[in-house]
Amino acid sequence: MTDAATLEAALREVAGDRVQAVRLGADRTASVVIEAEGLDDTGRKALEHALKQAATATGLADLRVGMSASRRQRRIVAVGSGKGGVGKSTLSTNLAIALHRLGRPTGLVDADIYGPSQARLFSTEDRRPEAKGNKLIPVMSGYGVPMLSMAHLVRPGQPIAWRGPMAGNALGQLIDAEWGAAEVIVVDLPPGTGDVQLTMLQKHKPAGAVIVSTPQDLALIDATRAIALFEQGDVPMIGMVENMAGYLCPHCGEASDPFGQGGAEAAARSMGLPFLGRIPLAMEIRRGSDAGAPPAAGEGPLAEAYMAIARQVSAWLDTHA
Repeated sequence: MTDAATLEAALREVAGDRVQAVRLGADRTASVVIEAEGLDDTGRKALEHALKQAATATGLADLRVGMSASRRQRRIVAVGSGKGGVGKSTLSTNLAIALHRLGRPTGLVDADIYGPSQARLFSTEDRRPEAKGNKLIPVMSGYGVPMLSMAHLVRPGQPIAWRGPMAGNALGQLIDAEWGAAEVIVVDLPPGTGDVQLTMLQKHKPAGAVIVSTPQDLALIDATRAIALFEQGDVPMIGMVENMAGYLCPHCGEASDPFGQGGAEAAARSMGLPFLGRIPLAMEIRRGSDAGAPPAAGEGPLAEAYMAIARQVSAWLDTHA
C-alpha cells in the first residue's frame, strides 16, 4: 500500500514546491493542495492530469486535487523625474527588460495617462489587452515583459481629457491587473508631482523609487522636488540615474557634454542617495526606441549600461524585502 512519503515524493516530482499539503485517505484515495499562482486554466488542467497519473503509478485509486492561488507579493519600482524630456520612459523600458534578463519576472505600467509612450517603445501599439473578470490581462511584449498602457486602450492620437480622479482610477486598473508570474512592476510615472503621483503614493505604495535626471542644474532642481515627494510619502529611494550623460559624435568621434557632466552624481552624493549610473546621449538609443527595439534587449556597451543599473536595482530589492 502506498505510504504518504512515497506519494508526496511522486507528486513533488511533478509539481515541485507547488505541493502545499498531501493527505492519504482510506480505500487507496488521497488529496493534495497545489499552489496554482500564475497558471491559466490550460496549465491547471495539465498539471492536475499529470498529478493524477503520478498518483496512479504509486498504486492509488483516486487523487483529489485542490488548487489555491495565494496573492503574490509584487513590488512596485516607480521611475520618476521632476520634469519631462529627461528620458525617463526610455530608462523605464530598458530597466524592465534588463531586470527580466537578470531572472526577475518583471512587468511594466505606463502611468503617463495623458501622454503614454511605452506602447511605441515596446512596439505593441496595435495590441489590445483582454480582460479576466474585472481585471485586465497585460499585453505581452516581444521581450518577455508584460505591459499595460493607456495607448492599448484608446485609439492612436485620441486625446485623453480626464480630470484627476479619472486618471487615478485608470492608474488603478493598470496596476491591479492579472500580472501572472511577475514579481516586480516597473511604473513609468509622468513628469512632475501631480495627481497620478499622489495616487501612486497613497494607494499603490511603491517598494522604492528611481529618479532620472539629465546633468544640468535645471533638471536637477526639478528632480529634487520629485525626491522630496517620494520622501514625504515614505517611499525609499533606490537611487538616481544620470541620463543623456555625454555625446560621442558618430562622424568625428569627439566626445562632448551638451547637458553638462556629473551633475546627477554630485546631487545624489549631496543628498546621500545611491548613484546608479550614467546612460549616454546616443543615436542608437533614439533609433532603437523609435523602432521598438530597446538597447537593453541586445548586447554591447549600451545594453551593459542598462544592465549595470538593473543589477543595482535588483540587489536593492534583495536587501529590502
